Amino acid sequence: MISLEQIFNARILILDDQKLHSLFLKEVLSHEGYKNILSLMDPLKTIDTCKEFKPDLIILDLLMPHLDGFQVMEQLHDFRLEHYLPILAVSGDRAANVRLRALQSGATDFLNKPFENIEIIVKIRNMIELRILHNQISNQNKLLELKVDERTKELRYTQFDIIRRLAQAAEFRDGDTGIHIIRMSQYAMKLGQALGLPEADCDLLHHASPLHDVGKIGIPDSILLKPGKLTTEEFEIMKTHTTIGAKILAGSDSPVMKLAEIIALTHHERWDGKGYPYGIKRDEIPFVGQICSVCDVFDALTSERPYKKAWSVEDAVAEVIRMRDLNFNPRIVDCFIEILPAIKSIRAKFQ
Repeated sequence: MISLEQIFNARILILDDQKLHSLFLKEVLSHEGYKNILSLMDPLKTIDTCKEFKPDLIILDLLMPHLDGFQVMEQLHDFRLEHYLPILAVSGDRAANVRLRALQSGATDFLNKPFENIEIIVKIRNMIELRILHNQISNQNKLLELKVDERTKELRYTQFDIIRRLAQAAEFRDGDTGIHIIRMSQYAMKLGQALGLPEADCDLLHHASPLHDVGKIGIPDSILLKPGKLTTEEFEIMKTHTTIGAKILAGSDSPVMKLAEIIALTHHERWDGKGYPYGIKRDEIPFVGQICSVCDVFDALTSERPYKKAWSVEDAVAEVIRMRDLNFNPRIVDCFIEILPAIKSIRAKFQ
């Protein structure tokens, strides 16, 4: 609903080099009830005036020296697209091509001089109402966009929350409090950034990597929590946590779940091809799997497990270096060593 107050508070800019004509128009509009009217005689000041005055409507004389109405509309093109600014073009030239050119150049409507007062009043009111409606719809669309954005963020948060809880469920089965997946995700994100991955990919890596061991849900406690060394048969069963995890995560359209599936399946593959489950090597291994492999081994070494005591950071780093070009991509190991202060800081923060 448009109120009379909205209509009569509209800002109207009269752009005409003839002072008497501007004064006449201003008097007609003021008598009708319009309160915010500004006259401008110098077309060279149009852009600056529009930015400052922020008109809802321009009444533009086409025949002016220095810069005619067509040139003014050309200058206003980008401004009008951004703000939806209606223009009423007026001219004493009654040639049909002038009207057509004005409308093609961006005028919303056209009026020949001399004109009846009622004629320009009706046209102006219609154009202002259209402007107000346009702004109302635009504002409503912005509000809807904000609501959609908020809802998308809520859904994204919910998805990541579910991922964290699912990952923690798997970690609890391994005798961990869940802090391993926090450190693991922080290491992976930091390493991805240092390796030059796009920020969006690092964000996905941060949220997907906690699910790397979700397949342990399917491993019997007698094997998962065994304090001693696994037999050959038991280790073969333990290795299936990679394929079990991939099956749990498979079939999703979510980018983060797709990435988590890849990580779950490939984080135990080795650079030299002696890993599992498929024994692929070097760049056959997805890069995210290579990154998570280094991060997982480092954190596993420095963490206590039912079958081992925690290693010191120094001993774990030495082991990672020893595994360079065997288990791990040499480039990733070198980058891991470069950011070791950040890795130590993450470990200290999430003990």
